[in-house]
Amino acid sequence: MDRLLYTFSVFVVPALIAVGTVATLLWAPHQFESNGAVALPLRVIKDPRGALDPAGAVKSLEHQAEVGRFSTQLAETPVWFLFNVPNMSLEQSTYVELPSRHAQTLACWIASTLQPLGVANRQSTTNEISAVKAGFSVHLGHLAQPVPVLCRGTFSGPAQISALGWDGQSLRTSALDFQESSGMIGGGLLTLAVFVFVTALINREWTYVIFAAWLVGNLRLCANAMGWDMQWTGRTIPADFLQPLRQFTFATYYLLTGALFSQLFRRELKVVGYHWLLGLGQYIGIALLVCSVALPYSRFIPALWLLGGIGIGVLIFLLARIVWLARSRTVLWYVGSLAIVLFATFSDVLGAAFSIKSLSGGVSTVMAALSSSMMAAFAIAEQMRAEREHRRQAQTELRNTYDVTPIGLFTLDSAGHFVRANPALRSMLSLQKTEYKVRHWNDYFESGAWGALQALASKGSEGELEMGGAVARGNGERRFLLKATRSNNWIEGSLQDVTERSKAIERLRFLAEHDPLTGSLNRRGVEKAIAAQSEDGAAWALAYVDLDRFKLVNDLFGHRAGDEVLKQVATRTRALFSAGFPFGRIGGDEFVCVMSGMSIDEAIDCCHHLISALSDTPYQVGNRAFQVKASVGLVECSHGVRVQDALSHADRACREAKKSSNTRMVTYRKGAAAFEERAEELKLVETLGRNRLPPGLFLVMQPIMSLTAPTESLNFEVLLRMRAPDGATLPAGKVIVAAEESGNIAAIDKWVIATLLEWVEKHQASLTNTRFICVNLSGGSLNDEQFMEDVFALFARFRHIVPYLCLEITESVALHDLGNTQRFIARVHEMGGKIALDDFGAGYTSFKYLKDLSADALKIDGEFIRTMCAHPADIAIVEAIVALARNLGMRSVAEWVEDVDTLRALKEIGVDYVQGYLIAKPQESGAILAATSAASFVKDPAVVQFIDSIVVPDTTLAFTYDIPAKAGLH
Repeated sequence: MDRLLYTFSVFVVPALIAVGTVATLLWAPHQFESNGAVALPLRVIKDPRGALDPAGAVKSLEHQAEVGRFSTQLAETPVWFLFNVPNMSLEQSTYVELPSRHAQTLACWIASTLQPLGVANRQSTTNEISAVKAGFSVHLGHLAQPVPVLCRGTFSGPAQISALGWDGQSLRTSALDFQESSGMIGGGLLTLAVFVFVTALINREWTYVIFAAWLVGNLRLCANAMGWDMQWTGRTIPADFLQPLRQFTFATYYLLTGALFSQLFRRELKVVGYHWLLGLGQYIGIALLVCSVALPYSRFIPALWLLGGIGIGVLIFLLARIVWLARSRTVLWYVGSLAIVLFATFSDVLGAAFSIKSLSGGVSTVMAALSSSMMAAFAIAEQMRAEREHRRQAQTELRNTYDVTPIGLFTLDSAGHFVRANPALRSMLSLQKTEYKVRHWNDYFESGAWGALQALASKGSEGELEMGGAVARGNGERRFLLKATRSNNWIEGSLQDVTERSKAIERLRFLAEHDPLTGSLNRRGVEKAIAAQSEDGAAWALAYVDLDRFKLVNDLFGHRAGDEVLKQVATRTRALFSAGFPFGRIGGDEFVCVMSGMSIDEAIDCCHHLISALSDTPYQVGNRAFQVKASVGLVECSHGVRVQDALSHADRACREAKKSSNTRMVTYRKGAAAFEERAEELKLVETLGRNRLPPGLFLVMQPIMSLTAPTESLNFEVLLRMRAPDGATLPAGKVIVAAEESGNIAAIDKWVIATLLEWVEKHQASLTNTRFICVNLSGGSLNDEQFMEDVFALFARFRHIVPYLCLEITESVALHDLGNTQRFIARVHEMGGKIALDDFGAGYTSFKYLKDLSADALKIDGEFIRTMCAHPADIAIVEAIVALARNLGMRSVAEWVEDVDTLRALKEIGVDYVQGYLIAKPQESGAILAATSAASFVKDPAVVQFIDSIVVPDTTLAFTYDIPAKAGLH
């Protein structure tokens, strides 16, 4: 039976595979069979100066003769070409494929109407142009009659311009065929390279490491010949790196070929001689490598043809000498396969260099793959022969290795008695050679050790087992790692003492879910406990505990005292709660308890006891006693609640408890308003975090009225809004807070600025009275370097619009990083924009920093404006801020103006601009475009009368007055 199975496996199965493969190749239908393409004749002209436009190109092309394909001859200047496209199918759309892998940019038009069809480059495509196979395709739809198409392209390398007409289905099938071919060749060669590389590493055969790298280079050259070298392992290579990578690949492949040649035939080369010629070939490789780095692609290709041709000649000469002098079959096969690879690899280069069409796009891919396989087969055969030669020596050395290895090695008979053991195992178990037949395996290990060893040995050499020692032998605390297998009815294996490692693993397992300071669960352990409890249908609650004065202990007496307090907090909590309640520390002084199997009322009583236990009794640390209060947020949880939602609700309840002066606990029951509100906030945060830009965003604009000339200008602030799926408009504050929590605020700020710039550019003619447009920037965006680069790129694109912008940043954000803010303001001013400090006066910042911020305006915090008529102190503060702004050459803007008395007071104080519901609520963009000034929106008769009473200076004076002292707001 064994001989039959051996014969079947070695001879029958491989023969069936070979016959089946040949039969499939000869008679089976191709998976991606298409109707083929129609070659379209071209009219081509070069545009060395790039001066032609589409209309001029059409006229010039009318006098050109038609050709089947056109060679650019390494020129990288624009090329215009014209071709007529017939209807390729009655049912399918018509496509034109432009298959040049050397195409860098492409733009096409309908020649008769000059209607654009799209543009493309190696990074992106637009409209009807898309990337396909190695080039691009143009979608022309269903054609009633032939259509002339005009294209303009730029190419690098030895490009051949041609056009192929396809129907849609055939082009898709051809693209799939192309992808399948590239995947098969790429996967096969890469797999072979990895196999050779691993084999070389295992056997320490460094020649085959070179061969593995050469196979990868061979794969890249095959990919270049087929036109799919712009990808690697299914990932697209950035276009900016493609040409340098091609140059480096060509040069490196030459060097690897030379290195492989010299290593494979180092013995034969000693007989052949001509060492100086081999050295010349190596120096040519170095020169090619330097050229690949120093020269552009258009100049590198001629250098490659020249130097590569010389190098190939050297290799061919040396190959001929080797064949003549060393005629072993192995050498002949190596030489033959290497010669085929060289010819196949450089056939495309030779065809382009000498205009030999039969060589261009020739046999490079197929022959490279075949020769690589042949080379690999001989490499493996040589490796197997080397293994056979060294096997006898290895067997001789095995005994010595058995004796000196530090791992315990043993052989047991079928009854469990020792047959052999190396010195390491005898020392580990205190086993004497005289005891081999007397001692049983069970004598040295825990109960059931012999049965466990037999089960392990039955699995083969893959498994391993950890077991303890025998108490009777005095090593019961020791742990051993065992590997074993059956061999000739014996059990052979290895044994390692892993006692210290086992202790370390147990400690790591504990620390993975526990806090090393308090011994309670850590955040991971708490989240795991919440998840487990959430799956249970029983009633439960979650308590979130925060210590109110703990930071003071750390600051005054050091972290050692604080750590001792945390330990005592954990001890008191564990003493109060049952052991079945998972309890853990998830932050510096924040603890969580999962109160399972308990109603919310029972949990409330339990938490009152907890607050008393933690807050009433001082914490004794050495000779000091600390009084620390605890606040608790308690939430009633339901089956299936998410871990993060439960923690977030409890955290919010705890924060409310900390703010409360009367109680130390806040409870959220099911259905509570705060509970539902927080759930909606979390849902909004998740929505903003999941999408790069959430749906429903739109802008509104609130007018800002000048108190100097209210009817002469139409200035406004842009405000963000978001429309929920049900059509309701979400409050801006919630959207901003949720965006900041989700980390998506920078993307939203960028969208606001980009949308505003595009809108202003589109409607600039209707905004003749607009001097400035305010836009808020969040603190997170201002400190995001990528956001800053993106925004200034937008400013550069809309440079003529930037002077309209007045970017608002809050005082606290501006002073968070004063140097960064100064650089930002300088760049904005350099591009013509303006800066306003928003909510000025709301923070606690010293005014001495204001002189370092060259802002154009101060927006006074609305809290002062809203109550200024009722509180004289607010009037004094506003007067001071207005005077400060005027003396610093800034304009002042008052927000939240809601009554006419406040408006009159602001006018008397000298505020420059006002904003608020008294003037106008936020408006749609259409209303702004229809207005002539901010005063147009005023509806209150008293405000209208007040505006009419303002004396408007003449035009020149008003314009001059409206310009701040230092390039500020108009």
